[in-house]
Amino acid sequence: MSALFDFKAFLTVVLLTICTCTFVKLKTPSILSERTGFRGLFWKAARIGERLSPWVALGCFAMGFTILFT
Repeated sequence: MSALFDFKAFLTVVLLTICTCTFVKLKTPSILSERTGFRGLFWKAARIGERLSPWVALGCFAMGFTILFT
């Protein structure tokens, strides 16, 4: 089943995208300097990861817990 139709898989993809974009922006900020277009989505995901990092970390922890124990 596609991640678009399964809500749990969709949340997993979104959280992993946010975490990956934030990591890439911290290591090489020039890659995500574009704020418009398709690459702008990744810039926005990195911004969410920077500003809401405690909530993103809590979401990743909850996601890992549910994947391991359900």
